[in-house]
Amino acid sequence: MTPNTRVKERAEEQSSAMTSDQQAMIRMVANDLHRLNQSVMKAVDSGVSVELVRSARHHGGEGNWGDLLVPVIVTNRLAGS
Repeated sequence: MTPNTRVKERAEEQSSAMTSDQQAMIRMVANDLHRLNQSVMKAVDSGVSVELVRSARHHGGEGNWGDLLVPVIVTNRLAGS
């Protein structure tokens, strides 16, 4: 069994235990992460380095939590010299 297959199976198992609203929110997060990854790649291709760092953790009050991120950007000073 390949790792990708197991990840897919695990995601399907987890999502089957979620409500339809929760599944919709997870799809939204996944779509937003895809767009974020595309933006990071474009920024890197433009000559900057991007690191995503957890800035805080949001707690929902019922034991649920999520990491909040901020970008740390480093420009390549040699490129403009």
